[in-house]
Amino acid sequence: MHFEILVEDLSGERSLEILIPEIIGAENTFKIHSYRGIGRIPRNMKDNQNAKKRILLTQLPKLLKGYGKAFADYPTEYPAAVVLVCDLDNKCLKTFKAELVQILNNCHPQPTTRFCIAIEEGEAWFLGDIPAIKASYPNAKDAVLNNYVNDSICGTWECLADAIFPGGAQSLLKKGGQATGTEKSEWSKRISPHMDVENNASPSFRYFKEKLIELSG
Repeated sequence: MHFEILVEDLSGERSLEILIPEIIGAENTFKIHSYRGIGRIPRNMKDNQNAKKRILLTQLPKLLKGYGKAFADYPTEYPAAVVLVCDLDNKCLKTFKAELVQILNNCHPQPTTRFCIAIEEGEAWFLGDIPAIKASYPNAKDAVLNNYVNDSICGTWECLADAIFPGGAQSLLKKGGQATGTEKSEWSKRISPHMDVENNASPSFRYFKEKLIELSG
């Protein structure tokens, strides 16, 4: 199986580059495409004609239609699938998934697709593996980490920042959005190599892993 992985930012790409091979094994292949933010689903599910705007949800209708046509030419012995990985943020999970499925249903032919949504944010997958965080940041605050409830809507990246960044989330926010993005990429680079994909407490990470295994066999 070949996987086309769509992620909303560079920090997600850096993390998945490390984690995906541990899940699908060497006999399967993958390519990650990172975007410049999640954006929003276009009105009426219409394609966005401006391909230069590398915003994930904005381009999704066009992307899935393209993959549907491309995958139709793949040999049956080596099929392909699209896996969308993005944050839920403050959206309703049920409504958001229904909107994503509607986009897929508008594709003819439909590419094999799975929607994997980190709840509330991608940092939930790091917080699902506290030993990995401690291996990367030995001085991480145990009180913060141990009070986190997996996949809770609580300001997930701020929680991780409070545990590992000097001065916590408020200190990082004062540095501006670019500094926050850079720091999140650093978390991905440092924490991901220590993560145990077989023992992660985040339900949304386990769902992601199960979908990859299901597809790859």
